[in-house]
Amino acid sequence: MGARRFGRRGLLHGLAVATALGTAGRPTWLWAEESGHEAMARAALAFLGALDPRRTRQATFPFTQAERLNWHYVPRRREGLPLKDMTADARAAAHALLQAGLSAAGYAKARDVMRLEGVLRQLETFGAFHRDPDNYAVTIFGTPGQGAPWGWRFEGHHLSLNITVVPGRAIAVTPAFLGANPAEVPSGPLKGLRALQAEQDLGLALAGSLDSAERAHATIAAESLGDIVSGPGREQSLRAPAGVPVGNLGGESHALALRLLETYARNMRGDLAEGELRKIHTTGIERVHFAWAGPIDAKRPHYYRLHGPTVLIEYDNTQNNANHIHSVWHDPRGDFGVDLLGAHYLTDRHHA
Repeated sequence: MGARRFGRRGLLHGLAVATALGTAGRPTWLWAEESGHEAMARAALAFLGALDPRRTRQATFPFTQAERLNWHYVPRRREGLPLKDMTADARAAAHALLQAGLSAAGYAKARDVMRLEGVLRQLETFGAFHRDPDNYAVTIFGTPGQGAPWGWRFEGHHLSLNITVVPGRAIAVTPAFLGANPAEVPSGPLKGLRALQAEQDLGLALAGSLDSAERAHATIAAESLGDIVSGPGREQSLRAPAGVPVGNLGGESHALALRLLETYARNMRGDLAEGELRKIHTTGIERVHFAWAGPIDAKRPHYYRLHGPTVLIEYDNTQNNANHIHSVWHDPRGDFGVDLLGAHYLTDRHHA
């Protein structure tokens, strides 16, 4: 797919590299220039085709089922079909579906989040039996590729990806949650692994680049907020942006803010990332605000937020002595494709 210009070259930095890397390790049928609609429908149907009737019933729900909105990032029982209950073929197809929605970088982060369950199993003395890298469930809502809205979810501890596909319209990719515990693995075979390194380092670099006036404007609390605010059931709890407008930032800080926005967007496959970045640009980069809480110190609890008309990103690193990251990406106008679905059904009624 060709890169599109957004007027801010920083938003497109790395597109060619991301596109090239996006094919690495993907199934052969994903090498072609498929749209997100085509790739996800093909991958979802291949996944369902690898299941027996019992597992199909476990993995599928009607699109209108309330379960589609039931997201979370804590260890708990989940609907859907977990990786540990899949055959080898079905598990490969589940990962192919995940790759159909993510970039190479995003897929690597998702895999690292799952690998951290094995690390926690070794580090923890209480509740370690709950830590399972295969306890991540795939759920399909509706019928892929049949001209009606459908969606899919890939979810487990510290990973919740919620995709809504609306025919003839954009694909909704929020809410999207990625967490890392430990944020940096302290010992063992994966020592030094940082699943969300860019999200942490760029956030700290942006906060550290602010001049005194910008920092005063950006700081919303002296201490970390303790967790993300817009968690499950609280998606609309942050109505008005806080902090300093990105449009008011100086050159280096402005560039870092764009890179941080791009980091979150480019966890998704290239065409979806382009669409999200285009929305941010169209509604105004200057309307996105950056907010910070806590000291600017990787070893102490800290929090940041990027909030604009079409994007709400939260990051918190408070627990476990600031070695436990939670991050979430919302669309304030339409998590779970609410805005897209409203337009779709309105058009359908008009045609009818």
